[in-house]
Amino acid sequence: MTKKLFTSESVTEGHPDKICDQVSDAILDAIIQQDPEAHVACETTATTGVIHVMGEITTSCYVDIPAIVRQVVKDIGYDDPKCGFDGNTCGVLTSIDTQSPDIAMGVNQSLEAKNGETDENSLTGAGDQGMMFGYACDETPELMPLAISLSHKLAKQLAKVRKEGTLSYLRPDGKTQVTVEYDGDTVKRVDAIVISTQHDEDVDMAQLKQDLLHHVIQPVVPAGLVDENTRIFINPTGRFVIGGPVGDSGLTGRKIIVDTYGGYGRHGGGAFSGKDPTKVDRSAAYAARWVAKNIVAAGLASRCEIELAYAIGVAHPVSIMVDTFGTGKVEDSVLSQAVQQVFDLRPTAIIKELGLRRPIYRQLAAYGHMGREDLGVPWEETNRTEALLQAVANQ
Repeated sequence: MTKKLFTSESVTEGHPDKICDQVSDAILDAIIQQDPEAHVACETTATTGVIHVMGEITTSCYVDIPAIVRQVVKDIGYDDPKCGFDGNTCGVLTSIDTQSPDIAMGVNQSLEAKNGETDENSLTGAGDQGMMFGYACDETPELMPLAISLSHKLAKQLAKVRKEGTLSYLRPDGKTQVTVEYDGDTVKRVDAIVISTQHDEDVDMAQLKQDLLHHVIQPVVPAGLVDENTRIFINPTGRFVIGGPVGDSGLTGRKIIVDTYGGYGRHGGGAFSGKDPTKVDRSAAYAARWVAKNIVAAGLASRCEIELAYAIGVAHPVSIMVDTFGTGKVEDSVLSQAVQQVFDLRPTAIIKELGLRRPIYRQLAAYGHMGREDLGVPWEETNRTEALLQAVANQ
């Protein structure tokens, strides 16, 4: 077989881009809790001393955006000037407009509805054109690629030991990265682990490295995947005191690979955070993951990628693609037909099936939107496996 290496990264909730994602989704949650039909496209930027919220929002409710911003920043851990950024004192700017009526006319009444269709799932059009991908594989129990799964778990563990006080000298910003070695398509071992974490001024680097090995890496990475040749890099620059928005500016939607499959699957380019579920960038990406995961869970393939594509203002997808990379038990064309029989992939149907008009988004804005069985999100349910098997058998 052929040896190959694949690497994925994650970031902590204190990373500047992730601050922005969490702010955008916290605002979305606050609005959708009061007005589930709201149209929200909320973007956030962060830099030294200031957060700027902008976008297009059409809603019947009022939310206190500066208060939401400050609470998110403080919850992350930026609540002390020593960190360089403080939710109590940072500036908050807002620049909010309503959604363009030219976009709203296609979302509120689809092309199908204008042509006389009356099926309620055809009445609402997609909020934009574009393509969205979903992916699943059998490398982990949650059917995610191993490199991104371990990277997220390391990032979450960094936040856990910081917030619980186990390693009280850690600060909120941080990044993780895992390189997995494969023998052909089979996971063999972990080849490299990289952790960079913000810390207090007076931390001894030798102690930090020992602490992260003991409290972060060893509890997360299975011992059977680590050997004497596994390379471990902890704060390889030697110092990471300046972090968060002081060290780098942040922007909503700049960690789309972290949010999905760590680069293992393709990506359509659309970000998730701050977007209500009529935006297929978000809802259809969740649906594509749901479809792919059910195909793998049904034993119909060991790897599966789904592509969905939409036209703005049109309810039905313009294309559905299934690719099992040669691992399918039946032809991909058969699986594509089965998917169309089992899953309704019109935006309104996706929103209903996955319960997307709920305030569930802030919790997803760090540590990945896919594979989150810990959060009980509906697109991680394997509740269509029997229907898929039956649809395949009937062809």
